[in-house]
Amino acid sequence: MKQSAGILLYRIEEGETQFFLVHPGGPFFAKKNEGWWTIPKGELLEDESPVEAAVREFKEETGYRPQEPFIALEPITQKAGKKVFCWAAKGDLDASKITSNTFEMEWPPKTGRKAVYPEVDKAGWFALAEAKILINERQGALLDELATILKT
Repeated sequence: MKQSAGILLYRIEEGETQFFLVHPGGPFFAKKNEGWWTIPKGELLEDESPVEAAVREFKEETGYRPQEPFIALEPITQKAGKKVFCWAAKGDLDASKITSNTFEMEWPPKTGRKAVYPEVDKAGWFALAEAKILINERQGALLDELATILKT
């Protein structure tokens, strides 16, 4: 089973908890919004612990390195069967200034033309209700669990 790990970053602004989510880059996701946002996450490298992978992936996808303490959340399983480990961390960054790693793909398909796209094309801070609309449906449990821990 494939495994990935990520960080659910949160902050408290004017007494309200906000959650940091990212939108996947590339042409496939360009017109997709509700249900397509995600926590910054990615697959584990060989000899890498899940929490190390989570921190590395967050930095690769946003340019920001989350800091301890990390709160372990219950892993979830996405529709395709991938297990996602997640930690919550308090932090703050300007979502409009993220810097993401890139990937290359052929687009449009079967044209032979390759283009480079950011792995994450935008990010934002969202209150729980909005975050639950935007996030991948299986990852919504992570928001709920953290909201319960923080008692928001």
